[in-house]
Amino acid sequence: MPGLLKRVLILLLVLLPVAAAAEPASWGSQGNRLELSRFVDYWAEPDGPVSLERVRQLSDDQWTDNGRDSVSLGYGDEVYWFRMSIDNPSGRYAQTFLEIGYPVLDRVEVYVLRDGEVAQQLVLGDKQPFYDRPIHHRHFLVPLDLEPGAALDIYLRVDTTSSMQVPLTLWDQDAFYAAEQSRSMFEGLYYGIILVMILYNLFVFMAVGERSFLHYVGYIAAMPLFLASLHGVAFQYLWPEATWWNDQAIIVFLNLVVLFGGTFSIRFISVTRENHRLLNSWTVGVVMAAAMLATAGLFVPYRLMILPTILLGAIGCTTMLILSVVRWIEKDAAARYYTLAWVFMLFGGIVLALSKFTMLPRNLLTENATQVGSALGVILLSVALADRLNREKKRSFEAQQQLLKQERKARLAQEKSLRVQQEANTLLEQRVHERTRDLEALNEQLLELSARDALTGLKNRGFFDRAFQSAVVKAYRFEQPLSLLVLDIDHFKKFNDTYGHLVGDDCLQMVAQCIRQFVTRPQDLAARYGGEEFVVLLPDTPEEGALRVAEKIRQEIGNTAFRVSDKMLHLTVSIGVCSTCPEEADATKQLFCRADEALYEAKGQGRNQVVIWRPDRYSTATAGA
Repeated sequence: MPGLLKRVLILLLVLLPVAAAAEPASWGSQGNRLELSRFVDYWAEPDGPVSLERVRQLSDDQWTDNGRDSVSLGYGDEVYWFRMSIDNPSGRYAQTFLEIGYPVLDRVEVYVLRDGEVAQQLVLGDKQPFYDRPIHHRHFLVPLDLEPGAALDIYLRVDTTSSMQVPLTLWDQDAFYAAEQSRSMFEGLYYGIILVMILYNLFVFMAVGERSFLHYVGYIAAMPLFLASLHGVAFQYLWPEATWWNDQAIIVFLNLVVLFGGTFSIRFISVTRENHRLLNSWTVGVVMAAAMLATAGLFVPYRLMILPTILLGAIGCTTMLILSVVRWIEKDAAARYYTLAWVFMLFGGIVLALSKFTMLPRNLLTENATQVGSALGVILLSVALADRLNREKKRSFEAQQQLLKQERKARLAQEKSLRVQQEANTLLEQRVHERTRDLEALNEQLLELSARDALTGLKNRGFFDRAFQSAVVKAYRFEQPLSLLVLDIDHFKKFNDTYGHLVGDDCLQMVAQCIRQFVTRPQDLAARYGGEEFVVLLPDTPEEGALRVAEKIRQEIGNTAFRVSDKMLHLTVSIGVCSTCPEEADATKQLFCRADEALYEAKGQGRNQVVIWRPDRYSTATAGA
């Protein structure tokens, strides 16, 4: 017995992990990419933050060698320090990225030491605004320069309420960007498939009014939003400054996946209180729990919500799979595709959950299994919905055929069918009429949008050209005076070059607002002609009236202060005016050229003035101070 006990103790000592410092990682021998997880030591920080100097003074036996293909320590309240050493024996200078490939870590403090001195210090994490990162990427990237024959010591302090996963990869920068193209294409393909499915099912819902499609749209909209939040895509593209919502979005959207998945399942495969009272009650309970957790996700911190949410997600996926299998056994035709779809989606969800609880390693398969599974599941569910529509259509057709046979036998049945048909035609005509009215309203809105300049809100050049032609014809026919003002902002190119195009756009909006104040009659028209040039058309307005309007516009623009940074600037405009009774119906080009000549005369006389075109000479109406 003592000999057996001795042998057991020796075996346990051999099997237990021994704390020791990990070997340094050598760059250059692994090609353009090096996985660092096997070269990492970690140490759990005691209560309260610890400085880098104290961490560096720790002995090697206080560190634990990771020694695995992934750094995954599960959920907990501990803050961990990680350390690694990287040397470059290749003899050539290397520009690399250290990629921390888990985008939901709350705070990551990075310390890069060269020759024992801190050469680089960064604070990363999804609690920091996205644009504070040195490299704008959904993962955390740290640029590292490896000099020939030199070594770097890297320390990471990681504090997170999510799973403590710290996948570390050292990339050659060119190789990283090349690999990122493939990853981006994969992401784009996935979200493209989901977007197409959402639009397709929305159109089908609007066409047939079947609520199953609406519940399905809710499900396939929540799923990619959850995955986009989990993988950092949403933080990069949708809400880069909303650090609080970035965490809560994972909770909210995952619970919405369960909620809409449950409601869709109940309707689609007909799990009702009449045929499955227990399963229906259980599924309704899961849906209600998901709704409460989704609502709580807007108020309760992430660290308190993540474990209940993952547990409910696993329960919800399992419930949907059980529902589909039961209905398949009962020979529900819709359950065939539905079961296969949930097998794919459940596989992806289970793999992701096991990865978060460290029961599976974190790698390309476990991280993307949910996306692949959900994409396949979404496609299969869309096929299932289409199959259901086809079956319902077939049943409807068979019912119509049976009805026709009965109509041949009974006159009363025939008259009833005709009434039903007339009612259906009336309803169809009403819907067509409603759609026609909607299209007409939309067309009017489109015409209004197409006639308006998007930047200034005034009418655009195309609209002005048409209105100008009509106004000239009307003035010629009724022998009425017609006035045209052409305005140009003085020295606008220099203003744009000095303060930038965005400030220039604000300037154009200010000028347009000043013009709009004095173009008040319904028949008057103000438009942006192009660039910094504006036009004002004043039908039935003589020279004196046009001069007053032009002078008011010039003074208003000159008196309006325009703030640029901490300076207040004043802009000026030059205005050319042409007032005349057109001598022919097609005099638009002649009138515009006269006003344009007067504008150039105003610029030639020193700008900031109004010049009126006259046959014998130009008249300067006024000049700015």
